[in-house]
Amino acid sequence: MANTKTNQVTTKQLHQINRRWLWSSQICWNYEKMMATGYLYTVMPVLKMLYKDDELREMMIMHNQFFNTNPFIGQLIIGMDIAIEEKEGIKSKEAVAGLKTGLMGPFAGVGDTIFGVIIPTIFGSISAYMALRGNPIGAIIWMLVNIGIVFLRYPILKLGYTQGAKIVSEYSERLNLLTDSAILLGLTVVGALIPTVVTAKVPFVYRSGKVVLKLQTILNQIMPGLIPVLLVALVYWMLGRKKVTSTKMIIFVMVLAIVLKALNILG
Repeated sequence: MANTKTNQVTTKQLHQINRRWLWSSQICWNYEKMMATGYLYTVMPVLKMLYKDDELREMMIMHNQFFNTNPFIGQLIIGMDIAIEEKEGIKSKEAVAGLKTGLMGPFAGVGDTIFGVIIPTIFGSISAYMALRGNPIGAIIWMLVNIGIVFLRYPILKLGYTQGAKIVSEYSERLNLLTDSAILLGLTVVGALIPTVVTAKVPFVYRSGKVVLKLQTILNQIMPGLIPVLLVALVYWMLGRKKVTSTKMIIFVMVLAIVLKALNILG
């Protein structure tokens, strides 16, 4: 049973968690659960400290569910998660699950923009220009920037941990509201991604004399992105069936796409 009165996360444990996330955040990445295994491995020392037996098993299962965000900024979520579990114990299960689901998408966007676009573009172009001119300082700058990003991960985790503790201590009565808001945010982000990420068009064209009707154009007038939404709804529904796993659905979608393309139903 969780003992949140005496068990406290130490600075040494936070450093251990940072090192674990640094090495494992993407090393176990897969198409079924993406970063979930790395996340579970990262927080495992804290889980073992807070829970025993059935509670530990229950929280491990929860943390091994789908998770994917930018690895450079994921420590914010981890820090908040640890702080909430430290204070609330097993009662925090739904709140933590909602927090992870709701924040991983927005944080991925922020992290990808900063660490995947802005920093490499600015410092990479400067370093590359200097290197092309034969100046070794360009390579040194690039190495120092990447080393600095690694060490920046430590205060990011600490920030998430302190803010998570603040949320629990000052807004404990509103924790359910925070959970619902995070889930709503996550669903909004996922919903917006469907028509932009899932590409599926109906190539059928009806011709009669000078009349040409493109079925996809008609569908767009009814509801843009209708086909991708229907396909995602089908996958979501099937995932709720017994013995249907994410891996089986990936294979199903691949086979379905090949068949529909071969029959010229979807393009």
